[in-house]
Amino acid sequence: MASLALGFYLLGLVLAFGVRSIVQWRRTGDTGLRLDAGRIGSLRWWAKLSFLAALVLGLAGPVAALAGLAGLGALNHRAVAVAGLVLAGAGIGATLLAQLTMGASWRIGVDPQERTALVTASAFAVVRNPIFTAMIVTSAGLALMVPNVVSLAATVVLIASIQVQVRAVEEPYLVRTHGQAYTDYAARVGRFLPGLTARSGWPTG
Repeated sequence: MASLALGFYLLGLVLAFGVRSIVQWRRTGDTGLRLDAGRIGSLRWWAKLSFLAALVLGLAGPVAALAGLAGLGALNHRAVAVAGLVLAGAGIGATLLAQLTMGASWRIGVDPQERTALVTASAFAVVRNPIFTAMIVTSAGLALMVPNVVSLAATVVLIASIQVQVRAVEEPYLVRTHGQAYTDYAARVGRFLPGLTARSGWPTG
C-alpha cells in the first residue's frame, strides 16, 4: 500500500500543479502560478512556507512507510487503507474538476494587484474553496493508506496552512477585489464544507 500511496501522491502533484499549469498556459498564455510569498514573516509568507512543508511531509509519509516506519495503532489495518485509497482517488479527481471549473481565473497563489472573475458556479456553488477541500480529502486518504506519524502530520500541517492562506490572504483579497458580490456569496456558501455559513457576516463557515 505504501508504493500505491506514493504513486497516488506523485500523480496528484503532477496533475494538480504541472498538467493544470500547462493547460492554463496553452489556453491563456499564463501559467496561473503566483509564487511570490510576500514579505518574510508575513502571514502570506507563513502560509506559503507551511504549505510547502505539508507537500514535503506528504511525500515523506509514503517514503517512510517504504523504509519500514510502522502505522499507528488501530489505523494500521487493511480496511482503513482501502478506505484511504478511495478517499485519495476521489480527492485527486475532485481537485482537478474544481480547478477546471475556475477556467481562466485559476491561480496558485495571489497577486494582490490582479483582478480575476469571481467563480461561484458548479463546485463553487457548494463550497467557496472546493480545491482546498479536495486537497485535504486527498491528504487524509493518503494518511489512511500509510497511517504513520509523518503522513498524519502532513494532513495537520496542510489544514493549518490552508486555513491561514484562505482566512488571512485570499478572503481579504477577494473582499477588496469583489466587494459586496463576494460578501453576499460568502454569506450563503460555506468556506470548506456545505452549509457551514455564518448567520451574519461572511468570515466564518
